[in-house]
Amino acid sequence: MKANIRITKPKPTMAQKNLCGKTVKRENAYEVWQAGTWTWYVLKKYSANDDKPYQRWFCDVVTPICPDGELGDVYVSEIKHNAVRIK
Repeated sequence: MKANIRITKPKPTMAQKNLCGKTVKRENAYEVWQAGTWTWYVLKKYSANDDKPYQRWFCDVVTPICPDGELGDVYVSEIKHNAVRIK
């Protein structure tokens, strides 16, 4: 006699929704961080969890060398270690 055993997979937990996943302009930056003369405007976050290792943000970085800003990915840990959030 065969036993009717039903194996069900556990439902995956809902992942946190990334509310900062759309790229915006500098004027509408999600966050602004500053350290001395350096300013990071966070224009996009690739993940909702900023505590993951090697997590990146797409930023417009304003420095004395690039006063108009330069676009690129920056490690979240680098920003949080060196800067203070101002917005």
